[in-house]
Amino acid sequence: MRPGEIVVAVEQVRALIDEQFPEWSDLPIVAQPLNGTDNALFRLGDSLTARLPRAQWAVDQVATDSTWLPRLAPHLPVPVPVPVAVGRPGGDYPWPWTVVPWLDGRNPEAGQDLVDLAVDLAGFVRALIAIDPMGGPLKEGIQRGVPLVQRDEVTRRSIAALGNRIDGRAVTAAWDEAMAADEWPGPPVWLHGDLLAGNLLVDRGRLTGVIDFGGLGRGDPAVEVRPGWSLFDARARAAYREALGFDEATWVRGWAWMLSVSLYWLADLWDSISEDDREDTIRYVDYIVRHRHD
Repeated sequence: MRPGEIVVAVEQVRALIDEQFPEWSDLPIVAQPLNGTDNALFRLGDSLTARLPRAQWAVDQVATDSTWLPRLAPHLPVPVPVPVAVGRPGGDYPWPWTVVPWLDGRNPEAGQDLVDLAVDLAGFVRALIAIDPMGGPLKEGIQRGVPLVQRDEVTRRSIAALGNRIDGRAVTAAWDEAMAADEWPGPPVWLHGDLLAGNLLVDRGRLTGVIDFGGLGRGDPAVEVRPGWSLFDARARAAYREALGFDEATWVRGWAWMLSVSLYWLADLWDSISEDDREDTIRYVDYIVRHRHD
């Protein structure tokens, strides 16, 4: 667990449901495997999910989801977890939380044939970025989706901090290349911002849902390139790139975003993550650097 995270137990969720939503008191509650660091998920009966922030940094998503997902969902090609209820703090649980629909499907796995998924996901991204801005929240600081130049200082600092644990010369050359790419010329567009395998649902190779909109906001769509490097093999990545229709500069900023986020994560959490996680992330960084022109 990272500093600031809490453990949420079934008993706490039962007490919250019984007090705030007694119409669901007779439904069974089953804890779901932890996936990520932001929320604890509990299946509520057959058709609902209780979603409770596990840390202060995830609390704002309750308001973001309940405000924006109802407005975005009608324009998207697959279901998303639009909240059906918003809970309040209660007992020893300190934050607001949501109840959302249970969406069927399973997470895709690397090594499978994911070409159809790549095309479907590109269609989701295109639909999302085409939605009217509606005054939605803008990315700021060094959040995923800001102009890439705003990540320059923290990325170079991460490279320096990692020293000889990475190929600093090759990584710096790749980052210099990205810094020379044109920035996004259009207005900020809607982004999911975290298209990891764990946030995608599939059935028989096709996309059936997208979950966890903790990175929702408006900015540079280059961050949606992420699954091209974190999930897809070369063939699926090529299909994803073609179906997205992004120009060369946006594709370059996309792999640069993945590089920057991984370097920052490694440098910031080196002493608190497992050796396997460190080695996996170093391999990921090396893969992007070596294959960025493929």
